[in-house]
Amino acid sequence: MTEEHSAASSIKSRLTRQSVQSAITSTQHKLKLYKNIPANGLILFCGEIEAEEGKGAKKITIDIEPFKPITSTAYKCQPRFHTEPLESLLEDDERFGFIIVDGNGILLATLQGENKEVLQRMQVQLPKKHGRGGQSAQRFGRIREEKRHAYVVKCCEMIQQCFISENKPNIKGLVLAGSAQLKQDLLDCDKFEMRLRPIVLGTLDVSYGMDMGLNHAISLG
Repeated sequence: MTEEHSAASSIKSRLTRQSVQSAITSTQHKLKLYKNIPANGLILFCGEIEAEEGKGAKKITIDIEPFKPITSTAYKCQPRFHTEPLESLLEDDERFGFIIVDGNGILLATLQGENKEVLQRMQVQLPKKHGRGGQSAQRFGRIREEKRHAYVVKCCEMIQQCFISENKPNIKGLVLAGSAQLKQDLLDCDKFEMRLRPIVLGTLDVSYGMDMGLNHAISLG
């Protein structure tokens, strides 16, 4: 804000320059009242609005702590207040869960309006199929299946921890996404949380890894 105040000194119009610098100064004073940025962010409007007829302009400073997280950062010095961040807060308040799983790991996240939150992630290195024949192939195949099953069971435990609260689902719906067969194995596992089964919206094929896979699943959803 100090840099913006200094930059405003180059505004040619004296009236505009004074108005902009005054608004920036008021903004700085308001920000000093906050030791830390609130958990959901901070929205601040400062400027002049038309007062009653014959009384000129009225200076206002409004600070708002949103009731749910805002997802954008912006500084605008323009002739009008931009209320888009506030408008987005009034959009759909329903919360949806996403599970991105493959042979490299699992990611659990939620989407509420435009707010995306990663809850938990875990990386693994599952054994690949072995090329040897005979008894060696059987032994490696058994080890591979045991580790795959243990991984699926662990994933089910994480899913329950993230998406069950107060003995019920804390999301409106659940999407499973990933590559290969693992997402279906997860859904078919007898350890998969029974209370979540009725709200499973479907499965999606994505092949971009966990984080990019989440973005892809959201776009497909």
